[in-house]
Amino acid sequence: MENSQVRVRFAPSPTGPLHIGGVRTALYNYLFAKKSGGTFILRIEDTDQNRYVEGAEQYIIDSLEWLGLHTDEGPVKGGDYGPYRQSERKHLYAQYAEQLVEKGHAYYAFDSSEDLAQMRADQEAKGVHSAKYDHSTRSLMKNSLTLSGAELEEMMQNSPDKVIRLKIPRDEQVSATDMVREDVSFSTNELDDKVILKADGMPTYHLANIVDDHLMQISHVIRGEEWLSSTAHHILMYQFLGWDAPVFTHLPLLLKPSGKGKLSKRDGAKFGFPVFPMEWDAGEEVYAGFKEEGFDPAALLNFLVLLGWNPGNDQELMSLSEMIDLFSLNKIVKSGASFDIDKAVWFNQQYIMSYDIPYLREKIRDFFPEELFNATAEDFMAKVITMMKPRAEKYGDFYKQGSYFFAAPSEYDMKQVSKRFNEEVDGQLNQIREVMLNSDFESEALSNSVKGYLNENSLKMGVYLPLLRIMMCGSMTGPDLFELMDALGKEEVMGRYDKALEAFKQS
Repeated sequence: MENSQVRVRFAPSPTGPLHIGGVRTALYNYLFAKKSGGTFILRIEDTDQNRYVEGAEQYIIDSLEWLGLHTDEGPVKGGDYGPYRQSERKHLYAQYAEQLVEKGHAYYAFDSSEDLAQMRADQEAKGVHSAKYDHSTRSLMKNSLTLSGAELEEMMQNSPDKVIRLKIPRDEQVSATDMVREDVSFSTNELDDKVILKADGMPTYHLANIVDDHLMQISHVIRGEEWLSSTAHHILMYQFLGWDAPVFTHLPLLLKPSGKGKLSKRDGAKFGFPVFPMEWDAGEEVYAGFKEEGFDPAALLNFLVLLGWNPGNDQELMSLSEMIDLFSLNKIVKSGASFDIDKAVWFNQQYIMSYDIPYLREKIRDFFPEELFNATAEDFMAKVITMMKPRAEKYGDFYKQGSYFFAAPSEYDMKQVSKRFNEEVDGQLNQIREVMLNSDFESEALSNSVKGYLNENSLKMGVYLPLLRIMMCGSMTGPDLFELMDALGKEEVMGRYDKALEAFKQS
């Protein structure tokens, strides 16, 4: 197949927010399209109107844009193969379902929900577990294969339950080559006669999926492992309609951190990390998003690409262009990948470390109080970013962990203070204050002056330097103490010094 012929689609359903597993599927489709010089398409599969969630489609579009996975065709971008919402393509599907009926590969069924429940109960009473509508039960049901001419005509005109079901042949094998699982085969005796056109005239996923993939000239279908069991139905429909099937690739599951079971949206709340790219407000519950948690989109993609694929070397950090260059479907692994949030945080930290100050300044803006950020001088913010970069794991850390840059601490780690502070130390801290006042207020000079005094008087660094840090930061954590003092300036440092020393005495 020529590169120009490669056309792939990411086809989510707007039934809620885009799960991080869906993001990985979109990423693999995107990388394959770009590596092949092909086309990356967004198609919204909204045939299930009962499960449609207002705002979900826009959420999907916004998430892909935030991640930098820009589509070549789709509901917003347009293209020559639209519409790109299945609900706007409703007029296309019935003709293909009817073609299958005419060819003897599908049939009309008129069973009510009560009829279907009774069939399952009857089969289970006979010892048949997981009873289904198939070659063994269709003869017992109300459909165009069992009804007389008059009954059929009546049902065709008046039945509210009229659907079209695919007629699965008996005793056949359906085979396909999967790029991950290689040769796969299904027995038709294990397949049910799936509904392909519903009573409301809307297609089910199975019919709409193959019709749209055919009409949009999709060359490769790259989707989650959960769709592998539907592949036999899809291949049969391609065969019945006389169409060439695309190349299938079924991706391994994203697993819970324990490695047991598929990662679900509930796991985010359970384990304390997001499973959606952006925040999703579900009304009764708000789900966290990687964006709002302070993750960089490029770092998130780098983390995700390695959950089910490897470049064939030891390289971990990759730009999007490097991922494109290295990507191939035959390097996707079969086994599921555990979702390790600590590894995601590590990637994020590496990306933060790699960015320059102007870029980071814009990235951290949304995590600061707007008034404070706007009032902070650029040169001071540059110092904050420089000192916090090695310490920040997420964009929110620049303010959350570095709030002492912008305001004196209101509380102190008195547990650590009590281990070190006494009357003698109090006296020495007053002397150190004078040393600092008489020093050039620059990091190296301050360091030399304070440490020089401590050495000359045989005073322990491990007692006095932590106390000075607590005076400035409120705790034992923070950047280089004297660089921090340099950035804060003499007046601010001495004000914090006096306020903290008073608090230490009162403890």
